[in-house]
Amino acid sequence: MADVAVHADHGSGHGHHSSTGLSNNKLAMWLFLGSECLLFGGLISTYMLYRGRVSDGPHPSAIYDIPFTSVSSFVLLMSSLTMVLAVSSAQRNDDSKTNLWLTVTALLGSTFIGGQVYEFTAFYREGLGFSTSLFGSSFYTLTGFHGVHVSVGVILLLSTMGIIRKNRITGNKAEVVEMVGLYWHFVDIVWIVIFTLVYLIPA
Repeated sequence: MADVAVHADHGSGHGHHSSTGLSNNKLAMWLFLGSECLLFGGLISTYMLYRGRVSDGPHPSAIYDIPFTSVSSFVLLMSSLTMVLAVSSAQRNDDSKTNLWLTVTALLGSTFIGGQVYEFTAFYREGLGFSTSLFGSSFYTLTGFHGVHVSVGVILLLSTMGIIRKNRITGNKAEVVEMVGLYWHFVDIVWIVIFTLVYLIPA
C-alpha cells in the first residue's frame, strides 16, 4: 500500500509517464526537437552546398563581421546559463528567482535577435539580398529560420513568466520551465553549429 501511495504521489506531481521513464510532455518535447534536428540538418546541408555559389553580389568573406557575430553568439550562449538558473530556481519552488532568470534569458535572446537584424541590414546595404545569389538565399534562410526559433523561444519565456505570476500552471511547475529550457538549449546548440560552419569555416 505504501508503494502504491508513493507511485500515486509521483504521478500527481509529474504527470503521466511513458515506458521510457519520461513524462509524456517531456517525451513529446524530445520528439519535437528530434524533428527540428532533421529540419536544421537539411538547411545546414543546403547552405554548405550553395555557400560558394556567388554569381553576383559580395562573397561571404567580404561581408562577415566575425568579431560582432562572436559577441552576439556569446550573448546567446550566456542565456543558456541563465536558463539553467531558472530551471534550478523552479525546482526549488522559488517563483521570484525563476521569473528573474527567465527575464534575463529573454533579454539576452532579444539582444541576439537585435544583433541579427542589424547584421542582415548591414549585409543588405553591402549588396547581399535574398535573391542576389544562391549563397544569399541559403544564408538568409538558414540564419533567419534560426532567428525565428529564438524569437519563439523569447515568447515562450515571457508566456511562462506570465503564467507563473498568475499561478495558472497546472501540474508540475518545474517541469514546464524545464521543457522551455530544453527548447532554449536546443536553439543555442544549433547556433553553435551554424556559427562554426557558416562564419568560421571559409567557403
